[in-house]
Amino acid sequence: MSSNPAMRVLEWLLRRVVVGPPLRAWVRLRVEGAEHVPATGPVIIASNHLSFIDSMVIPLAAGRKVGFLGKAEYVTGTGIKGWLGRLWFGEFGGMIPVDRSDARAAARSLELAEEHLATGGAFGIYPEGTRSRDGLLHKGRTGVGRLALASGAPVVPCALIGTDRAQPVDARGIRPHRVTVRFAPPVDVAALEAQHVKGKLLRAITDEVMDAIAERSGQTRSADFAARPGASAPLG
Repeated sequence: MSSNPAMRVLEWLLRRVVVGPPLRAWVRLRVEGAEHVPATGPVIIASNHLSFIDSMVIPLAAGRKVGFLGKAEYVTGTGIKGWLGRLWFGEFGGMIPVDRSDARAAARSLELAEEHLATGGAFGIYPEGTRSRDGLLHKGRTGVGRLALASGAPVVPCALIGTDRAQPVDARGIRPHRVTVRFAPPVDVAALEAQHVKGKLLRAITDEVMDAIAERSGQTRSADFAARPGASAPLG
């Protein structure tokens, strides 16, 4: 949360009055396992990725601001559009901007996530690396494992159901369709560390996350990585 009192008030209004309640009602949001998300302190929320609105739904379901890496242009625009982008993605969504045209900035994705967690923030990551366009749950990339080991933050798997119906890929508007968010207990990273060496440990953590998501989302699994349109997503 911002240290600026005015920004804290604005965030509260967006979350509690202007955006949060209407969005929650529009998608008939149902949350299960919210007790697994700590109310304060660092936590990594690792989720499947079905829709553009996932990064808005997860903070609502978690009950706290959740930082996600996103395109810097979402919050650097000018005029009314730029102002709205900063409100929507920055103050409400908690987006951490990354200039994907700058290879050095994109390479710092893990560092940016670690810095956010070090301040006690919640950080959201999509291990598939991009939205699933075929509805399958694809093989997870090991960025979530690297981040867990580097930060020491607990990893809470998260399964989203219905966001692809509420806002299909490439659709602009949000449709009135029920969305369910299911949080799983944190992954026992310490137990996995006792069983695996570094290379296999990253894969073991990631697979544990994806198994928990699959169990709660009901998605059909894919042994392949998701195809990424355009630039690669950080931390994938």
